[in-house]
Amino acid sequence: MALNNGYAAYANSKVLTASPAELTLMLYDGAIKFCNIAIAAIEKGDIEKAHNNIRKVENIIGEFQATLDHKYPVAKDFDNVYSYLQERLIQANMKKDKEILEEVLKHLRTMRDTWKEVMETTNNGAKVGK
Repeated sequence: MALNNGYAAYANSKVLTASPAELTLMLYDGAIKFCNIAIAAIEKGDIEKAHNNIRKVENIIGEFQATLDHKYPVAKDFDNVYSYLQERLIQANMKKDKEILEEVLKHLRTMRDTWKEVMETTNNGAKVGK
């Protein structure tokens, strides 16, 4: 039990000290993790576990949508992508379709990898002066 408390404290500290860019990366990683768990649950026939983890991915995507800054034109593009992913997640959940989840997973990985590159290019989301 003490080990779990130590890990929880570490994880909490990591979130509390993360930059907004790092938090975004953590959310992408979480969505990928939950999508993988849902795929494995479908393969094992664990419908409830699949449902719960698909809902977690939906909630993360919903958070991304809610925090878009629409003063930038690119926000509309992201909103369209997130809406598409939400629709696919709903379909995957209704049908318990792992192929749809694998498609969503592919998009999430691409977005996470792109975000990681942006973080590296901009020094963890900080503006880099030249």
